[in-house]
Amino acid sequence: VQLQASGGGLVQAGGSLRLSCVISGKIFSIDTMAWYRQAPGKQRELVATITNGGRTNYADSVKGRGTISRDNAKNMVYLQMNSLKPEDTAVYYCYANVLLSADYGMNYWGKGTQVTVSS
Repeated sequence: VQLQASGGGLVQAGGSLRLSCVISGKIFSIDTMAWYRQAPGKQRELVATITNGGRTNYADSVKGRGTISRDNAKNMVYLQMNSLKPEDTAVYYCYANVLLSADYGMNYWGKGTQVTVSS
């Protein structure tokens, strides 16, 4: 199972980005999917989660600016970030709890995509 994130880049403050992550491999189903981020010198932090049923949860720092969504048919998760701030600069990682069979699952991480917001 592999997760491949894309969509990062350099954007000016106030701009927008849409991150995408595709999960590939031998998958039974995908439970919770999420985006995390890690800024230089800081711990990795949760940005947003989305359950298989579509229930979402956001870090306070991105509430109102970020939208997580998923396409179960394509095994993809997205993060739309608007009104970006310099403090959003970080490497963004996608995460998925993948069921490899009906009763066995594992957590997987993508390699990350860099988001840099200039002031």
